Amino acid sequence: MSDQLYLSSSPHIHSGETTDKVMRAVIYSLLPACGVAIYFFGLPALMLLLVCTVGAVAFEALCAKLFHSKLAIADGSAALTGILLALNLPPSAPWWLALLGAAIAIIVGKQVYGGLGYNPFNPALVARVVLLISFPVQMTSWSAPAPLGSGVDALTTATPLGEWKTAVMLTGKLPEGMASGFGSYFVGNMAGCIGEVSAIALLLGALYLFWKRIITWQIPVSFIGTVVVVGGLFWLSDATRYPDPLFHLLTGGLILGAFFMATDMVTSPVTGRGMLVYGFGCGLVTVLIRLFGGYPEGVSFAILLMNAATPLIDRYTRPRVFGTVAEVER
Repeated sequence: MSDQLYLSSSPHIHSGETTDKVMRAVIYSLLPACGVAIYFFGLPALMLLLVCTVGAVAFEALCAKLFHSKLAIADGSAALTGILLALNLPPSAPWWLALLGAAIAIIVGKQVYGGLGYNPFNPALVARVVLLISFPVQMTSWSAPAPLGSGVDALTTATPLGEWKTAVMLTGKLPEGMASGFGSYFVGNMAGCIGEVSAIALLLGALYLFWKRIITWQIPVSFIGTVVVVGGLFWLSDATRYPDPLFHLLTGGLILGAFFMATDMVTSPVTGRGMLVYGFGCGLVTVLIRLFGGYPEGVSFAILLMNAATPLIDRYTRPRVFGTVAEVER
């Protein structure tokens, strides 16, 4: 009888978390934002959520059949991609645009790289940016909120970021009365993509992700903190031209992006230091595009740019193996 001990390959410690559990937790965390979107924007928001989600799942199944790969619909990743895409669309977006976005997200954003776990970029953001570049009119046509039961038809309006950007370009100053809308910004009663308007709904979902330990603090805090600090410095330099940090925080896709998209496990760094660098880069690019770019919002572009930098960040923030000695230059 041999007394040899056979040791299996690592890892030897498992958290118990599986892909489907993580995906379901993120989907649950987005339910408050989905509910607020349907309340303020009605049937158009519900249509976008259904078309994007069903479309993403259908295209996932189609790719599995065409590429003869394992059908992974049950893990919830395709459904989550569809929900995130819908939350990044304006309420006036037509159904065909939502379906096209779902195809781009699944095929171009994920499957061409080999499927879940191999995609270097967030699939929903890939679809949003492609749609924004290809269909700028449909992607920048905004509707004012029309709460369910109000009997008011949706009216075309501008987002708070767009209104500020236009006023600065035309007059060089902030629009009048901008600070009076912070209460509405927090609740979600403002124009914008259907999933980014309600800060309180998104924060409730973020608290759920922290409670379930799906995400950590490094990326959201460094992302939002950078936007607030850098935006605040510009505001202090000229308060008549640049908006205050609270405006940056409550408008646009900052909260949605920081908690639900930049934290994507596949496309973000794996080390704590790397996450801080990544979040700082996302925040810096976001605020610079907002203040000086031609487009009033920069969250999507910032996250995709830092997705591309993730391998490099991981390389330079990789911890030294225990027991090894740092190389000394001669």
